[in-house]
Amino acid sequence: MYLSFRFSAFVKSGGEMFILGETSVNVSAEDFVEIMEEDAEIRWVTSGEPYSCTVSKPKKESKLRGLKSYIAYQITPSFSNIEVSRRFKHFDWLHERLETKYALIPIPPLPGKQFSGRYEDMFIEHRMIQLQMWVNRICRHPVLGHSDVWKHFITCTDEKMWKTGKRRAERDELVGASYFHAIKAPDAPLDPYQVDTQVENFSKFSAKMDNTVKQMHATAQELCKKYSGSYKREFHKLASSFKELGDTFEMETSPYSTDLTKAIKVTGDTYEEIGDLYGEQPRNDLEPFGDILHEYKGILASFPEIVQIQKGATQKKKEHQKLMEEGKLPQESVMAIARRTDIISYAVLAEITHFQQEQVGEFKNMIQNFLQEQVKFYLQIAEKLQSALDLYDT
Repeated sequence: MYLSFRFSAFVKSGGEMFILGETSVNVSAEDFVEIMEEDAEIRWVTSGEPYSCTVSKPKKESKLRGLKSYIAYQITPSFSNIEVSRRFKHFDWLHERLETKYALIPIPPLPGKQFSGRYEDMFIEHRMIQLQMWVNRICRHPVLGHSDVWKHFITCTDEKMWKTGKRRAERDELVGASYFHAIKAPDAPLDPYQVDTQVENFSKFSAKMDNTVKQMHATAQELCKKYSGSYKREFHKLASSFKELGDTFEMETSPYSTDLTKAIKVTGDTYEEIGDLYGEQPRNDLEPFGDILHEYKGILASFPEIVQIQKGATQKKKEHQKLMEEGKLPQESVMAIARRTDIISYAVLAEITHFQQEQVGEFKNMIQNFLQEQVKFYLQIAEKLQSALDLYDT
């Protein structure tokens, strides 16, 4: 019962049938993906030249004679420079297709749906930035970035061909465990102990990372609300207090208080400006910070099921090796199972390598950008306060 529950992703994905050789599917030459091992590192082989896509020009459009409105985004691949128009629901459809097709690759999450305020300029701009991040991540992936369904999404401009391509993707047989047949892994058998150790270590790391990222994301969201809410209000309240004090001093007709009155009023204006800065600051640092953490939350949440598939395959191989030792199975059957298990393990290790390569650069850039924006923010505040302070020296 425990194993059945633990390896449910293995069974649900069709991994068990693949390991046992109970699945068969035709794979065309262009559908194969390759894994290589070089310098003790297992990784996906990238097919084709690197490229990028830009997401731009969000535009409110409508259909059904204006009864239904939506925002369309223009996507432009660098290899064609031809724009295609896509709605968020198209991204949603694509995400579902990718998740269905690639059982061993975590698909980054899309931005969350929003039902109120979705036509406001600030929301649309932020959504475009989030979609750009998502598109960048897919483009960089050596498998996802060269998949047929993705290429259809970023290149098809004809409405009829778009619908035909969608239907073809929805009828795709190379999904889930069937896609494992399209993986060309190195012939060299993997060391089971090394694989188990590497996968287990990554599993522990990703679980810890998942909790940490969730906590950081929640903290960033909370700070966003405070910056644009309570912090802004408190500085505006302080500004009002100084302005009221200035108005009070203005009632004093003595020439001794003229300069002081002016300085106090400027101090009030300064704190109002600081409050406004707090309200605007999240879009410069906390929002980009939180957007990356949102993607990592989704990616890390996918790894437990991927690891379960690999562990399920390993467990199934061990069960059949025992049957062979008991004389209940021929050696060639167990060798075939071992080979199919290695294919899954190679793919999981290749994906772990890709994740590790991505995360180091991304977290470094994310934290650098956050700190740079924080420094700029507080320098602005310091400069404003210094200017106000200088008035008291006159």
